[in-house]
Amino acid sequence: MNKIKWLYKRFNELTNLELYALLRLRSEIFVVEQNCVYADIDNKDTSSEVIHILAYTVNGGELVACARCLPPGVSYNGASIGRVAVHQSCRGEGIARTLMNNAIRTCQEQWSKKDIEIGAQLYLKPFYESVGFKQTTKPYDEDGIMHLDMKLEVLT
Repeated sequence: MNKIKWLYKRFNELTNLELYALLRLRSEIFVVEQNCVYADIDNKDTSSEVIHILAYTVNGGELVACARCLPPGVSYNGASIGRVAVHQSCRGEGIARTLMNNAIRTCQEQWSKKDIEIGAQLYLKPFYESVGFKQTTKPYDEDGIMHLDMKLEVLT
């Protein structure tokens, strides 16, 4: 397993190289690998409250995973996690689970009283259920890929 260095940054804290690596990784996965033409640049990345989680290999300094945590009201009524991406070479090593656990913790720390919502690709439903999310909608087509909305409810 790769040793990973985790960074948590708001948009204005990202360096040019970090932003480039983030957009490149998302493009490689969501556009090229999944053969899906869609508008990744959606103006949500730049919101002052959004926190980007970046996972770099310690030995090579390569960005291998990322996600963004959004405040309530940006994508859903609750807080949300989106643009979850893990480089193909690092899948199966537990990085996605650690990434999601870090994102959940970040949302809970930032917006403690809010549920966390996601728009998940349908084939990843079992994975998201394994970290606590529950399906809230029927599957729907988004940009040619089946999705469903899921929620992690805050325990009060």
